[in-house]
Amino acid sequence: MFRIIVITVSLLLAVQDVFAARLKDIADVEGVRGNQLLGYGLVVGLNGTGDGKVDFTLKSVANMMEKMGIRSLPQEIKVKNVAAVMVTATLPPFIRPGSKIDVQISSMGDAKSLQGGMLLFTPLKGADGNTYAVAQGSVNLGGFSFSEGGDSAQKNHPTVGTISAGALVERAIPFDLFQASKVRIVLRQPDFTTMTRVVKVINRHIGRPAALAIDSASVEVPLDAGHVGDPISLMATLEQLSVEQDIGARIVVNERTGTIIVGEHVTISKVALAHGNLNISIRSESEVSQPNALAAGETTTVNNSDISIGEDVNALQIVGGEVTLGDLVKGLNALGASPRDLISIFSALKRAGALHADLEIM
Repeated sequence: MFRIIVITVSLLLAVQDVFAARLKDIADVEGVRGNQLLGYGLVVGLNGTGDGKVDFTLKSVANMMEKMGIRSLPQEIKVKNVAAVMVTATLPPFIRPGSKIDVQISSMGDAKSLQGGMLLFTPLKGADGNTYAVAQGSVNLGGFSFSEGGDSAQKNHPTVGTISAGALVERAIPFDLFQASKVRIVLRQPDFTTMTRVVKVINRHIGRPAALAIDSASVEVPLDAGHVGDPISLMATLEQLSVEQDIGARIVVNERTGTIIVGEHVTISKVALAHGNLNISIRSESEVSQPNALAAGETTTVNNSDISIGEDVNALQIVGGEVTLGDLVKGLNALGASPRDLISIFSALKRAGALHADLEIM
């Protein structure tokens, strides 16, 4: 499995060298971002799978009923068809009032399932405390949860759901992208080499050295007289420019699944490497010892144990040096190591100073 994964990544990187990435795929325009919204609400209509006697749920139901002219004490309310939930959403940039956005619903109490529930009118507020959207609608779980007579069946997570287009935007966040007569483009992965290439590509498109790199992550592009009246078309053109992104040397390891991804620029200094596994085998058998028919004695049980210890001895292999990624993979595969063994090998090479790459273990 390891061999297939590494060769596939190598081929993908080779394709990237020929077909550079678009600027819109590796960078964002500063200020163009979403904003998180949060609200507290009630989901009603559950089939006995609600919060039951959760204190804050009962108080919420009592407050809601009081606003509707029905006064009742929380201790007098006994409902299992209501669940208190937190409602979250992301307000996209430049969205206008009247648009609809998706919301996520998460149970707060001890509800067993939100299946079949209806979210009541819930204001969604931003970090400044203002209400930017209101949510309401039927909760979609994408699964189910049933129990009867001690047996149960469940698919997906029954206490978290979504409402597609379930929130109506009431207020837009004011933001003038071009108020400073310039825009700043920010790389998602800051890199000096990539930033230098971005500046060259933009200036080549504009026809003069207008773009200025601020640091390894951002570049400023001024809006001259020819683009002030139509800045959107300029940004649409810039985001389609092709830029060859420089990728640093990195090895990503997922220890849980045994997946190893090796970047194209990973190099290893020439070292002699051996890797052996210690194998311990324990075998236990129970036998019955029974005396002869005319002999005195009792029947007993005898346990026989056999322990064998062995170690796979591998000869030293020369690994690394001025080689390609394919040669590096062949050298590591020659050791006969499994993906889990390779994790230990890479960690040891990093500690020895022979691995020239960032080692990221997930």
